[in-house]
Amino acid sequence: MAQFDVHRNKGPLKESIPFVVIVQSSLFDRYRRRMVVPLVRRTVLPGGTAAVGTRLNPVFNVKGTSVVLHPLDMVSVALDQLGTKVDSLAERGQTIADALDELLTRSWG
Repeated sequence: MAQFDVHRNKGPLKESIPFVVIVQSSLFDRYRRRMVVPLVRRTVLPGGTAAVGTRLNPVFNVKGTSVVLHPLDMVSVALDQLGTKVDSLAERGQTIADALDELLTRSWG
């Protein structure tokens, strides 16, 4: 498992959140959990959602499905609860890091 690997969501919301992306640094690979951000199916988001496509909520295509990164629902998941790896967003890693920076920045006071 590597940072920015995409895994299937095995949880109860897998229809609307088909995938999660690992955001945790490899420095913590020995830990038994991974920090993941949900990748929400774009079609289930309310029409005209202003956040879609912003720095906080970039859009990705995973296995032919348009999904939106949703950092506000970031969660720690036990390794045995992660579904199979289906993709990697490593080439878009900076975009994901920028979204997390937007979430965590103190510039808004």
